[in-house]
Amino acid sequence: MSDLFNAVLILSAVLLVAAFRYRILAALRRFDANNARRRAEEAQSLFDREAHYRQTVQFAEEQIEAVAKLTVPDERTGQPVTRYLFLGEQFATRKEAEAARYALIVEKAREFYKDLDRIYLSGRRRYEPPMAAGPALPKPDNPK
Repeated sequence: MSDLFNAVLILSAVLLVAAFRYRILAALRRFDANNARRRAEEAQSLFDREAHYRQTVQFAEEQIEAVAKLTVPDERTGQPVTRYLFLGEQFATRKEAEAARYALIVEKAREFYKDLDRIYLSGRRRYEPPMAAGPALPKPDNPK
């Protein structure tokens, strides 16, 4: 009886895979395309001097919520109007909401670089340029 049950389970699994093979293959192709795109971006970043800025902005963008579309009644007429919601604040147009979102993204990226400066340029590690003028050794008090 156990062998029959195992055979039925294996056969049903094979049938499920066969039935959804196009969806499975499409998902695997999307995954492969995303990996190829990511590898191409990484290769391009090796030669781009500003790549770290772009990557920092992308990382900050991932952390901030997207603009949401919201339908609310108008204050004057009571008719439904479309508003755009970002961080609890309503905007009349998507452009205004996206501008507020982008400003927050840029601010978050700037704070990242300020934190890097704070960490790596602290008082004990601060770079002090060599003195351009003046002798390397102090002058003797009593010349002989």
